[in-house]
Amino acid sequence: MSVGKVFLLPMLLHEEGWNSIPADIVSWIQQCDAFFVENEKTTRRYFKKLWREMVIEDYTWCAIHKVEAEQITVFKELLQAGKNIGIISEAGCAGVADPGQILVGIAQEMGVIVKPYVGPNSILLALMASGMNGQLFQFHGYLPIDNLERKKKIQTLEQDMRSRTCTQIFIETPYRNDQLLESILQSCNGNTKICIGVDITGPNEWIKTATVDHWKKNKPELHKKLAVFLIGQ
Repeated sequence: MSVGKVFLLPMLLHEEGWNSIPADIVSWIQQCDAFFVENEKTTRRYFKKLWREMVIEDYTWCAIHKVEAEQITVFKELLQAGKNIGIISEAGCAGVADPGQILVGIAQEMGVIVKPYVGPNSILLALMASGMNGQLFQFHGYLPIDNLERKKKIQTLEQDMRSRTCTQIFIETPYRNDQLLESILQSCNGNTKICIGVDITGPNEWIKTATVDHWKKNKPELHKKLAVFLIGQ
């Protein structure tokens, strides 16, 4: 029996961003026998909106908020049994800033075919709209929570941006966005450019690039909003 394949399936960035999801996604879902997902409840609801006739109980489900040995064993056994597996992030593209990357790495070690399917990615969409360097950029995930450590990290990123013209990209938990923005404004030079992308793919989406001095005078309210931050030139 031939081994199964791995399908990396796109997920919504914003609950109202349905236009960002490819029309072919239902056909990709239908090729899968099992799903390894970051949030099972969210994914089940998402799939049912896409494909009402889907019988959720007909598929094997495994949550991967954290990938552990038991999940890896099940993943390998399903592939070896010829089952196709779909991997779905909580938002955006599977395998990018997502625990599913561990399973993708295992699939590659097994020589399994991995099919990445296009979908909305806040990191790339914000970069595209920022006007910053898209030839050289880094994504750092979350910055330190401690205020002092966070400021030191931001200053390091700003220095690297200036020395290499490298765009620096990072995110924060929505309820800490305002604190992060304040740290950026306190840590960076006034002429440094900051891009903020908010509610990307949603009806109230906005992506704006301006200097630190501008943001200090026009500070947006970011509390509990989905945001991406970029430092660049």
